[in-house]
Amino acid sequence: MASRPVPDPVAPGQESVWDYPRPPALRSVDHLVTVVLGGVEICETQTSVQYLETSHPPTYYLPRSAFIAGSLKEAGGSSYCEWKGEASYLDVVGGDKVVRRAAWTYLSPTPRYAALRGMIALYPGQMDYCTVDGERVEPQPGTFYGGWITAAVSGPFKGGPGSQGW
Repeated sequence: MASRPVPDPVAPGQESVWDYPRPPALRSVDHLVTVVLGGVEICETQTSVQYLETSHPPTYYLPRSAFIAGSLKEAGGSSYCEWKGEASYLDVVGGDKVVRRAAWTYLSPTPRYAALRGMIALYPGQMDYCTVDGERVEPQPGTFYGGWITAAVSGPFKGGPGSQGW
């Protein structure tokens, strides 16, 4: 197992992902979140839930109702999270672009994470871009996690080379 890295300094107005708990916590937020794919804004909401896990930037779970019609299509397959339970995947559609299995949802999450039921998470790096309160999001490193990096969080962030054992 890789040793825990030294947390980055925390600037005013930031929080360290190394202060996020394990097991992870949920936090309802009213940030203005937008998602753009294929040149089309497919989602805008001020109602979302952040999933906060040690060493990860927040993953935003967005209400399905905030997505424009036709932008989410059921996709095959599932995966299992030790905390949240079984995830179902969705293809994301915007303009002429279709990104396969770029979003997921928990239809029957574990009781602790019931607030995520039916909410939609997605990989921000597979969209044209995502914003939080007007700030363009940087995707969490790697291809497995769906965290959203903004100026509000300090790392280092799990997902890059050498971070698997964090």
